[in-house]
Amino acid sequence: MATVSFLLPFITAVLLLTPSSSLTSQPSDAFPSNTPMRFLGKHYTESNLSANNTRYLINTEHWVGPSRFGPIFLYCGNEDDIELFAVNTGFVWDIAPHFGAMILFPEHRYYGESMPFGSRGEAYRNATTLSYLTAEQALADFALLITDLKKNLSAEGCPVVLFGGSYGGMLAAWMRLKYPHIAVGALASSAPILQFEDIVPPETFYNIVSNSFKRESSSCFDTIKKSWNALTSEVQKEDGLRQLSKTFRFCRELKSVQDLTDWLDSAYSYLAMVNYPYPANFIMPLPAHPVKEVCRKIDGSPPDSSILERIFNGVSVFYNYTGGVDCFQLDDDPHGIDGWDWQACTEIVMPMGSDRNTSMFPAYDWDYSAFREGCKRDFQVTPRPRWITTEFGGHGIEHALKFFGSNIIFSNGLLDPWSGGSVLKNISETIVALVTEEGAHHIDLRASTMEDPDWLVEQRATEVKLIQGWLDNYMKNMKAAFNI
Repeated sequence: MATVSFLLPFITAVLLLTPSSSLTSQPSDAFPSNTPMRFLGKHYTESNLSANNTRYLINTEHWVGPSRFGPIFLYCGNEDDIELFAVNTGFVWDIAPHFGAMILFPEHRYYGESMPFGSRGEAYRNATTLSYLTAEQALADFALLITDLKKNLSAEGCPVVLFGGSYGGMLAAWMRLKYPHIAVGALASSAPILQFEDIVPPETFYNIVSNSFKRESSSCFDTIKKSWNALTSEVQKEDGLRQLSKTFRFCRELKSVQDLTDWLDSAYSYLAMVNYPYPANFIMPLPAHPVKEVCRKIDGSPPDSSILERIFNGVSVFYNYTGGVDCFQLDDDPHGIDGWDWQACTEIVMPMGSDRNTSMFPAYDWDYSAFREGCKRDFQVTPRPRWITTEFGGHGIEHALKFFGSNIIFSNGLLDPWSGGSVLKNISETIVALVTEEGAHHIDLRASTMEDPDWLVEQRATEVKLIQGWLDNYMKNMKAAFNI
């Protein structure tokens, strides 16, 4: 019997990717077959307690070298194994030959194989050992790595361009602001740097998810909205959990209806995020326009189908599009999402809520007190909801970016629920927002395909033009300063 396991993510989970072939053994479909990773390395940085291993992936196949000031394209690794991000960031690979660029993918500390204290077990032992898992520390790792690498390669004069998607996009934008002497610019794709306290309404994320379904079918939206009450009614029956387990084909009987609610919530949220115009195998194998397909299944169910049977037919597009799964199993995440839960409980505190009138999800208000108690229970820590905006900015971001920032592209697709927490308008001539009506979660960072719509081709061309401008200005200044 085939089974499949699923993550029940913390609601602020930004991004999860599916494993692919090891970059050290064979190339991935995400980039051309002639550009495999040439080398895996580890960089060591000292902390107060223990050496931190930062794994990085590097490719120099198209790099024109330090004598020609070949640029270095650095992707800011986020909350998973770095190989997964390298596999799914084809845009960097596509444009590297044009720029003669080195490609560098450093791994975020506490994820993948980049574990301080010698092992994951020690790194995740308690709040004390986890206290070094912060965005600030990760950026310092990246800065030290690029500084040491450039020195070792005699490439001090080579400009660095940052890339990142989702949390990685946040890191790219923040690194450009905090380390302007390290990088000449940053492409921050789907980067919700404003998804924090008192900046955007807590209902923003779920409203955008809900609108993605409503734009495809109002009846689909209504069915999902009604399904939560149907779940509540079913679970109140004597054998309710058993019947729900049977309806949704779980391998084992549900322990609580909340597990099922989270499972459905996760599917709808990820579907909205990866609502790409072509088939993709990103989070799950999915068809083109997956939200449309889910609604087609819900609306097209047999007339005598119950609401919950319709819902199962719909979410099976997400969880079992290939048809190879006989039953579903709720298991722990294999990619180490506990690290993200820690970050969400300490500094990446993103208020979430659901509006009764505009959302298809159950209505609830953001409750910081309950959130705080959950973090104390799980990690013995008290959240710092204002720290990120203190450290990197957020309130009054337009003023801060206009007068203290430069060379950042904020790219967003309005289908992506995280777009509501990002920068959606131009701030200055060099702080640019590229917004597309039909774009989904950092679609611009994915590899180009023959199925790309014209607007996506044009968006990437604009990004290339802006990056070229950064590099041209850098070389102009270098020549003026050193009489090159």
